[in-house]
Amino acid sequence: MVWKPHVTVAAVIENDGRFLLVEEQTDHGLAFNQPAGHLEEGEDLMTAVKREVLEETAWQFEPEALIAVQLWRRSPESPSFMRFVFTGRAFDHQPARALDDGIIATHWLDRNQIAAKRHQLRSPLVLTSVEVYLG
Repeated sequence: MVWKPHVTVAAVIENDGRFLLVEEQTDHGLAFNQPAGHLEEGEDLMTAVKREVLEETAWQFEPEALIAVQLWRRSPESPSFMRFVFTGRAFDHQPARALDDGIIATHWLDRNQIAAKRHQLRSPLVLTSVEVYLG
């Protein structure tokens, strides 16, 4: 059997010490995550992260740096995810734009507020990514 991790992208977007997160409905209930999603066929990583940020937050995003490449698996029965994490600048917010299905709201939270939601994070990679950015 060939091992094929799911390729995903995520964005760590900071403004005045606060980070843009999405609150989303998942199979495990409500969770907080960076704007993130799967790489689509024929898409490059930069295009994917720009698309995901726009679809999930209604913000345009300009990636400036790749800050982490992460491999994660929730459990031995779960698929593996190879996550490419970018940081950059959000601009041109379009608040009237509809957000992706499952996205309940967006939030600007500081590192301590994110850590306080540790049990509500989509994965441990959410806080890890913020800490990598801050480091």
